[in-house]
Amino acid sequence: MNIFAVLGNPVKHSKSPIIHQLFAKQTGILHNYKKICIPLNNFYKSFFHFFKNGGIGANITVPFKKKAYKLCDFVTKRAKYSGVVNTIKIINSKKILGDNTDGIGLLKDLQNLKFINSKSNILLIGAGGAAQGIIYPLINFGCNITIINRTYQNTKKIVKFFKNIKNINYLKLEDLFIFYNKFRYNLIINATSSSIKGNIPNIPSNIIGPDVFCYDLFYNSNNTPFLKWCIINGAKKVSDGIGMLIEQAAHSFYLWHGIMPNTKLIIKKYKKYD
Repeated sequence: MNIFAVLGNPVKHSKSPIIHQLFAKQTGILHNYKKICIPLNNFYKSFFHFFKNGGIGANITVPFKKKAYKLCDFVTKRAKYSGVVNTIKIINSKKILGDNTDGIGLLKDLQNLKFINSKSNILLIGAGGAAQGIIYPLINFGCNITIINRTYQNTKKIVKFFKNIKNINYLKLEDLFIFYNKFRYNLIINATSSSIKGNIPNIPSNIIGPDVFCYDLFYNSNNTPFLKWCIINGAKKVSDGIGMLIEQAAHSFYLWHGIMPNTKLIIKKYKKYD
């Protein structure tokens, strides 16, 4: 039987199997989807083991998106522009096709929430694969993005990857604390794994306010630690990444089966499974 899965570490919290089960029911497509926790030091072996044993498609989650990109024989245009993949499909002659549906999934969710417009000034927290994978669609939409991260060199690497693009820059974390009154952001996105660990990114509370939208790529049955912190510091409109997860999953499903599920119905239904 053909098998699909989400590959990552951790994946225990993942709602992807439930979402894909709902997609399968909605479309009438047999879709065996599971979650597989891969040891941090054993990605390559586990990756190929999955595809040698019935796997024909997979979602790749933290922290393996950059590694997965390097294993692809072909990548889609949006994967090429992001430099990371979150969706894999085995195509003719056992070749590996890599795609990135994270960015388009996030943009769609932000539009659904009315958190974004083409002139939004965005502060992106994080410089790993999750952050890198969402930048291109936001820039293409017209937004300005400033990246901060605990490790300054990593922010410089991401901006260098998106070379010759004017509306992306980086900032030292200490400068954000010192000169916070000079910066005004419409949207703050947490793309770090801090919420998975129950932590909060180290950013000044002064940049949060009632007119600032706050979004966490991570999701939880309740507000994430980051979103709780944002609310305490005055944020009125916050959201976790469950909508993004559903939207990006729909694009993965489309890549695998050629049918786009109705995401609005799934977003309404998923809460029953919390």
